[in-house]
Formats: sequence, structure tokens, C-alpha cells
Amino acid sequence: MSTEERELLLRTARCAEVAPSDAASGRVHVLTGWVHRRRDLGQLIFIELRDASGFVQIVFDPSLSAAAHAAAEGLRNEDVIGVRGRVVMREAPNPRHPTGSVELRAEALVVHNKATSVPLAVDDESEAHEEARLTHRYVDLRRPAAQRRLRLRHRLAAAARAVLDAHGCVEVETPILTRSTPEGARDYLVPSRVQRDRFYALPQSPQLFKQLLMVAGFDRYYQLARCFRDEDLRADRQPEFTQIDVELSFATPEVVYGLIEELMARMFREIEVELPRPFPRLAFAESMERFGSDRPDLRFALELRDAGAAARGRGFAVFERALERGDAVRGLAVPGGATASRKELDAWTDAARQAGAAGLVWVRWNPDGTLASPALKALGEEGCRAICRAVGAAPGDAAIFVAESAERCAAVLGALRLRIAAERSLVPAGVWNLSWIEDFPLVQWDAADRRWVACHHPFTAPRWEQVDWLATDPGKVRAQAYDLVLNGVEIGGGSIRIHRRDVQEKVFRALSLGAEEAQHKFGFLLRALESGAPPHGGIALGLDRIAAMLAGVDSIREVIAFPKTTSGSCLMTGAPSTVDPAQLAELGLRARHDAEP
Repeated sequence: MSTEERELLLRTARCAEVAPSDAASGRVHVLTGWVHRRRDLGQLIFIELRDASGFVQIVFDPSLSAAAHAAAEGLRNEDVIGVRGRVVMREAPNPRHPTGSVELRAEALVVHNKATSVPLAVDDESEAHEEARLTHRYVDLRRPAAQRRLRLRHRLAAAARAVLDAHGCVEVETPILTRSTPEGARDYLVPSRVQRDRFYALPQSPQLFKQLLMVAGFDRYYQLARCFRDEDLRADRQPEFTQIDVELSFATPEVVYGLIEELMARMFREIEVELPRPFPRLAFAESMERFGSDRPDLRFALELRDAGAAARGRGFAVFERALERGDAVRGLAVPGGATASRKELDAWTDAARQAGAAGLVWVRWNPDGTLASPALKALGEEGCRAICRAVGAAPGDAAIFVAESAERCAAVLGALRLRIAAERSLVPAGVWNLSWIEDFPLVQWDAADRRWVACHHPFTAPRWEQVDWLATDPGKVRAQAYDLVLNGVEIGGGSIRIHRRDVQEKVFRALSLGAEEAQHKFGFLLRALESGAPPHGGIALGLDRIAAMLAGVDSIREVIAFPKTTSGSCLMTGAPSTVDPAQLAELGLRARHDAEP
């Protein structure tokens, strides 16, 4: 490397830091970065230089430096350069750029690296297929929008750390190689070379380790934890993800809520939003009844209501049969829905069937008082008006109804509620709504396995006064669990944990986990709970989901530096890949395609 190359490697400022005060003082700067755009006007060559901070214009004038001008003639987009020159005010300022009033008049230029293969355009205007973007992610991440999103993620993580540190939480790393424990998804397994036929598992969460840290007396813990789950992927799910993991000793739900609300408020200030506190709270049962979901979007109304009483005795067979077998007739009003076309109504009916309903009953109540409905003949005008009023509809609105079990009504109408709100622009723009959902069931019945399974995880504490019900009626037991929901998306979940061995064993028995199996899988936890475990609880927040929502993107892939595709592949590196048979032999394994038939 020549002396000049070394000198033009040592920048004196970043591009976005070049300011009018530099021009006033005649400051000479060394800048480094990428050629973002180049314009050759013959006598003068202009380039837009880009680095991690932003952009600044560079001017090559042969009357100032013939050598620099000659070198600039060969510059192309994405060449990596160093340039030295004096800062001056621009004759034609560009008010759209922070540095649009100044430019650097180049006196020396060094090309540190020529960009001979640039598969993507590095700007926010050009569209590229996601496959190309992920294959060449190192170029895709140069785009200003991609840089902004990852920098926002960094600031959100830093804000969370600042709040947790101020509240006495200690950041502790927990193992990545651990043992397989049931937490609701498939584990990624890692074979041990030293101990043949033994496997580690990558952690689905640090759940047991953070509880053990409470037993160890750390009082308050947090970690930006890497978690791994082998499950089907989608826009908001990756095989590896990051959660803000928190655990507190001597905690109640109120203590957790207070800390996390402060943390979320601090994170939202990074996008200049001030959150109102405290966040509203809904019991699980109320949320399901009113919104058909345990992660309700509360930015708009469209509440589900019961129409059973209004429908009873009206002679409409669909409703009468449902009520006779103990099912429900439930519905919701669609404001202004009298304008809904038949095509829209048919689409809602198809969506209801896809969600599990036998069908959908709709009523259009026109502003002039007339009615339209496939059930009009059976229900009569007064019957149609009665069921419409039952769900809060008035002239000018529409109403839709489902006659199914209460659970299916909730699922179907909850899905339709979201669809209709999106289609009819009922979701207000620029509104953020956070809410706590609490008082979940502790367990639910798995009809396929014919046993109770944990709704959250088996270490969630039941309401203490209901512990004895575990042996007699587990389905009645409520959990000391809570979820945090942002605009209809679950961004966090947690609970108060079980801190006594006898209670943990009762939960295991309710889950059909025998004493021998419990000892085999969780003996270390049961022993720890006998050693003086404090009451404790915590929560895990999905950093990827929060960052994506605050960045205004639909997919968490946009806020992860090197994400996987929906098939779990890394297009850039080619992972997962085959490995040398010798490596497998060391582990006592053989690939199936190499095995004998």
C-alpha cells in the first residue's frame, strides 16, 4: 500500500458530518466510502459518495487536480474510494439532502477496490426479487433503507438494555448447547462427537436457565437471547430469532407490567412516539368473546356480540338448530356495510367457510330502512332488524352472523373482523395500541392425544388458590400468565413461574407426565426448587417482531441481517448443506441417501 493510499484510508469525517462550518473555515477533509452515483459533464465529474452515515457530493475539476480528474473518469457505482479535498458551498444546493448545501472539491483520489460485480442496484427506488436480495445480502444491506432498519433495531436493543440495567437486571448468557426439553416446537438437535448416541438441543428459549438464575440469587436477569425452533416458517417467523428475555425474583404480574411498560415506552421514543400508560388489560375470556382472538387489534371496534336471544323463536332453521344443540349465534356490525356489494358478501361467506364455519348469514340494512338478506324470508323484516340491533347495527350498516360452537364463532368472526377492517379501511393510520391479555387457562384438552397440555409451558404457575383443582378439574384452572399485544400481534409472553416442587409435580401429573419421566427430563429443576427457590416470574419479548413493526415492514426478514427463507435456507451461504462423510463418521452418523436400502 502506497503512502497516499494509507493517507486516504484514514478519514477525517464521515460523509454526513461535512457541514457549512467546514466550508467557512476552508476545511480539508479525507472521506471514504462507495461511489453511489456518477455524473460526467465532460469538464467536471460529480459523484455522490456514500458511507454508513449518508451522502455528500464530490467534484472533480481538472483545473484543480488533473490526476484526480483522470482517475475519476474510470469510477463506476460501488467502487470503494478515498478522496481528499476542500469543503466549499454548493452553487446549486440540494435541500433534499442533509449535506446538500456543501461539496468537496477533490485534490486527490485513491480507488481502494473496484466493484467489478454488483448484482443489485444500491438504492431504495430499484426493485429486486427477494431471492436475488438474499443471495447477495452483503450488497442488499448497503441500501439506505436496509441500513436504517438495522440501525433502528440496534437503537431498540440499546434502549431495552438501558431500562433493564437501570432496574438492576444483570445480563447473563445462557447455554446454546443444552438438553432437549418439551417447549411446544421441535428442537434443533446437535450430535455429540465425544458421547456417541447423545445429542444436544439448541434452546427454544432460556426458560429453565433463567429460572435457575433466580434460584441462584441473581434477583433480576435479562438477556438478548438467541432462540431456535424447528417449525414451519412465515413472514414473522425464523428458525433462529432474538428475544428480550427477563426474569425477576419476588415478582407479581404488576411488577412485570410496570417494568415492561417503561421498557416499551423507551423503545417507542426511538420512533418519536410517546405511549400512554398504563396499557389496557383484558382477560382471555373477555378478549375471545369481544374480539374472537387472544391477540386482539384494539385500534378499531367491530366487536363480536351475541344474537342468540334475538334469533330464538324466529323460525330460521339454521339459528334454531344451533341454539337447540347448545351452540351460539354470534355476529358483528359492519359500519357503512349497506354499501357492500354482493361480491364482497360472497367473499366474506367463502372466508367464513375457510375458517371452519358451515356458512355465513348476512343482512344489509339500507339507509332508507329496507333490508336485503338471504334469510329475510325466514326471519322476516322484524327478525332481521332484531338480530341487527343485537350486534349494534343500524340503518346504513351490514351485519354478519355465524351459528356454531362458541369457540368456532370466535375463530370465524375474529378472522372476518380483521379482514373486513382491512378491506374497508377501518384501521386508523399512525395509531399504536398495546394491551395486556391475562387470566389464560393453564391447560387445554388435546383430543388427539387424549390428555391435557400446557397452554403456555409446564412451568407456568396456576392461580395459587386453584392448585387443588389440578387433580380434579384441570380445565378450570387459570394461569398466572400474560401476553403483550401490539396492534393485533403478540410481541411478548410470560408468566409467574412455579417455585415449589410439590406444585410443579402436581402440574406434571395433570399433564400426564409420570414421576419417572419428570425426574428424567426435569430432575435438575425439581432438585433446584427444593433448595430455596424464590417466587419469580418474567417475560420474553420478540425483538425481531417489535423492530419490524416499528420499522413499518411486514416481514421480520427485513430487520435481520442474514435471514433464512421460508424453507429455512440461507441463499447466500447455501446452508443447510451436505457435509463430508468423514465428519459424519466421527459422530457415528450416516446420511440417509448414503445408507443401504
